[in-house]
Amino acid sequence: MNTGAQLCADRSIVDVSHEERIELVADGSSESFQPEAIDDSWRRCLLDFRVDPRSSSAPHLLTERELRTSREPLHSFLLQAQEEIDRLYAIVRLQSYVVLLCNSDGVAIHHRGDDRQDQEFKRWGIWLGGVWSERVEGTNGIGTCITDRRPVLVHCGEHFRSRHTRLSCAGAPIFDPQGGLLGVLDVSKVHQQPDDQSFPLLLQLVVVSARAIEERIFREHFQHCWILAAAPSDDFGSSVLLAIDDQQSIIGGDQAARTLFALSDESLANGTPLSIAFTFDQSLFRRTADHDIPVRLMSARGHGRCWTALLTPPLSRSKIARSKAEAMVHCRARLSTLGDLLVTTAPEPSRGGLSPAVTRRVCDYIEGHLDEKIRLDVLAAQAGLSTDHFARAFHQSMGLPPHTYLLRRRLEQVEHMLRETHAPLSEIALATGFSDQSHLARHFRRWAGMSPRQVRWTEGNAIRTR
Repeated sequence: MNTGAQLCADRSIVDVSHEERIELVADGSSESFQPEAIDDSWRRCLLDFRVDPRSSSAPHLLTERELRTSREPLHSFLLQAQEEIDRLYAIVRLQSYVVLLCNSDGVAIHHRGDDRQDQEFKRWGIWLGGVWSERVEGTNGIGTCITDRRPVLVHCGEHFRSRHTRLSCAGAPIFDPQGGLLGVLDVSKVHQQPDDQSFPLLLQLVVVSARAIEERIFREHFQHCWILAAAPSDDFGSSVLLAIDDQQSIIGGDQAARTLFALSDESLANGTPLSIAFTFDQSLFRRTADHDIPVRLMSARGHGRCWTALLTPPLSRSKIARSKAEAMVHCRARLSTLGDLLVTTAPEPSRGGLSPAVTRRVCDYIEGHLDEKIRLDVLAAQAGLSTDHFARAFHQSMGLPPHTYLLRRRLEQVEHMLRETHAPLSEIALATGFSDQSHLARHFRRWAGMSPRQVRWTEGNAIRTR
């Protein structure tokens, strides 16, 4: 009989030491009563990484120089995470937990905890520069989360090293806009007794905060695209984030969306029609406001599952240059608010407004004739209405009078050409329906808060500093 089997025959699993229990579970000699993810991690740490569970060595902390090197590439990550870390810490601090933000190697690059306990945190390694990969420290909430790429709670004796059996760690992964693992958000605590109970709902709190950080990063990356945040109305399944271009093609998706809709890097690069995921009214994508648009969508697959969603219009590049605060508001997380939206049906034209089909026909005509003088009676003819009736109906459907909408679309096209072409301003003016460069500049300054030349200069500087 081997050693593990002999131990199991001689005494209960409860009676053996922590190190012996790891060996029993790892080689399958004893039944485990803990999560399967912990058992799998124990086997990895013992058999693959050769971590010694008996080692009493202090956790490894990076030097200040090494920590700087780990933090520098993640400056934007830290900025987007700060508000969510503050919110999470406000909840868990009364239970004496600390909050750690770690990179994908398990290095703690940000710490939030009680300043009076700094030395205690350093002694346990739940401090800036602490290295918590499984290969270094064995099973723990950060390293095991990195390996499994999913949330995990490791409470006291579930840790691999005996030294850590008074710790509770709850870690949740944060993925970048391309679906790669960016880091881990972790909440940890040193218990007075190894068998103390963990804070109820701890892992769920961490998951919500990590998801919010992930959403902020996604929104910042795709801030010049339409962003669709959607959650199934029946509360079964994950919420998703999609980035959509002006042709209603999906060009970005978070980790959940990539999995649900089978989106690959290649399909996103080529542009996947939004219609593969949801049925929707194209008039939603007529940019008539800067605020979020609440909408109820139906799944394009299966049994027509209903989704509650928020559609966020693109953020103008000129507005970013003018107001960083506006850009930060645009990037705030919305997924956690979807359950509170009061949306009863998919949006329809207001009573007396244009039908979706007529709205599309009129807007498509405008898009195709931006460089021409467009008279109100011509647009009214597209709708088959008198000019007065058309003007009222268009305003009701689009939220803007026809002339204001036309001017806005022209200015948006000007902004696009300033960003994407090197055409002279005089050519841009003629191509977008303005009588001359001066006419364009006057309207553009009023709309964007800066001149066309300033926008082009700002864009040029942004490209040079990337």
